[in-house]
Amino acid sequence: MEYVAALAGLAVVHLLAVASPGPSTVLVIQTAAVSGRRAGLLAAFAMMLGALAWAAAALYGLQVLFARFDWLYAAFRIGGAAYLLYLAFMLLRHAGAPLPEADPSAVHVGAWHGFLKALLLQLSNPKVMVFMGSIFVSLLPAQPPACMDATVLVIVAANEFTWFALLALLFSGETARAFYRRTKPWLDRFMGGALALLGLKLALDR
Repeated sequence: MEYVAALAGLAVVHLLAVASPGPSTVLVIQTAAVSGRRAGLLAAFAMMLGALAWAAAALYGLQVLFARFDWLYAAFRIGGAAYLLYLAFMLLRHAGAPLPEADPSAVHVGAWHGFLKALLLQLSNPKVMVFMGSIFVSLLPAQPPACMDATVLVIVAANEFTWFALLALLFSGETARAFYRRTKPWLDRFMGGALALLGLKLALDR
């Protein structure tokens, strides 16, 4: 019963964290609105894979390396900030361009491009692993059995994919795309500014 309660608490806390607005939310919404449902779902899948990688790292000790070697964490943090600023620059640069119409010959390539962008975004932010490590330490027993570690990874995967897939499905609908088409210059500037601020925060946060 103790293990069940710990896992339930972990699931709730992690889901609340996943649902909080951040760069991942911005990227999945923008990908789904611009490139459609397939691209949005692939971006959601990429977010899940990235979160799983950081969760496994937190479970199996990478955070100990970050704590011991400050330069390693700083390198990940600066790299992640630079990538966020690059995404912000690209959004702001193309804010005035019209929303491209779907090209059947390019849909496959565009969807996988969105997958790669989302995966790089998730893997470039070491604060995801630091957060994972903190909630694991707070909510899980000191020496959990191997089956509990596996269950933790399943919970992380389910929460991440479910939330981002819902966003992808919502913002890839024709109503959402029509709204995005009308307001694209302002939405892209807003999302680009948000990504830039998050990138600066990641770069300056100690």
